[in-house]
Amino acid sequence: MWLYFLKIFWLFFPAGFANMAPVLFKWVPFSTPIDFNKKIKGKPIFGPHKTYRGFIFGFLAAVAFIYLQRALAPSMPNVVMIDYKSINIWLLGFLFGFGALFGDLVSSFFKRRLDIAPGKSWVPLDQIDWILGALIFSAFYIKVDWLMAVTAIFLSFIFHPLFNYVAYILRIKKNKF
Repeated sequence: MWLYFLKIFWLFFPAGFANMAPVLFKWVPFSTPIDFNKKIKGKPIFGPHKTYRGFIFGFLAAVAFIYLQRALAPSMPNVVMIDYKSINIWLLGFLFGFGALFGDLVSSFFKRRLDIAPGKSWVPLDQIDWILGALIFSAFYIKVDWLMAVTAIFLSFIFHPLFNYVAYILRIKKNKF
């Protein structure tokens, strides 16, 4: 069972890394908001913190991690669930990265409608929005069965807060969760 958890974690880590990338690369000065600061009924569509920089670096982070996975795959045959030699790392990186960030974007849209401040947690959606997006988009390219999806969602409830807390300790994020 633990090996299966490790396999799912390894498979979907590029999506998680893509989800972390906007925070890790916030020092890059290109910060044009995705919604161009437009509003719906006086409320931001997504908010100024959802930027093209985040999407670009999220996609690149996912591709970079898949490239690393491809290099490490021969030494980790018990953990690998896909054939990294036959996949297009740019396509899978895009699907994981875009999916994770799109899921987060949808969550932000609804948070703005409910007047939940950017960065404030909205349980359980903040913990699973990125993995839901990654699952949906990656399923167009790789086989994702229901057990994989449920396990990935379960693991996101564990790792999302853990990674956020580590980022808080490292002063990368302002909020713990």
